[in-house]
Amino acid sequence: MSILLAASTSPAARAQDPTPESLAAAKELIAVMHLKDQFAAVMPIIVKGMKSAIVQGRPEVDRQYDAMTPKLLEAFHSKASEFSDATAMIYARNFSAEDLKVLTAFYKTPAGQRFLQKMPLLAQESMAVGKQFGQAVGEEMKKRMIEDLRKSGVDL
Repeated sequence: MSILLAASTSPAARAQDPTPESLAAAKELIAVMHLKDQFAAVMPIIVKGMKSAIVQGRPEVDRQYDAMTPKLLEAFHSKASEFSDATAMIYARNFSAEDLKVLTAFYKTPAGQRFLQKMPLLAQESMAVGKQFGQAVGEEMKKRMIEDLRKSGVDL
């Protein structure tokens, strides 16, 4: 019984159920961040990034992919509210109402709004850098692994 009581009052258990004040503050933050607009701006980048893996150099699939893209994006946009609500819940579970209010105040400033306007570009550039970095690190790891395996007698 005491174990159940301790578990129900643990920080992890409380983190699952945000206070109404935290949830309201998170929803305000999401609105100020224009998260739905951020979602709309990032989705074409994601769809474009998936294209090469699906198309694989096949012209007929390329044309079909391009034709289907607007419908796919429209379907994703229709889910933007679900995404916003889920994100608000995550923020509310991980930040206090006071923290969320401070973040909201920042995003209402000119610097905060400029940051939000740049977010899609920052995300796109960060993904490109991450992909490039990942490929370089992966290639280096592969090279080292092959060298180490050969040194240990494995014939490659």
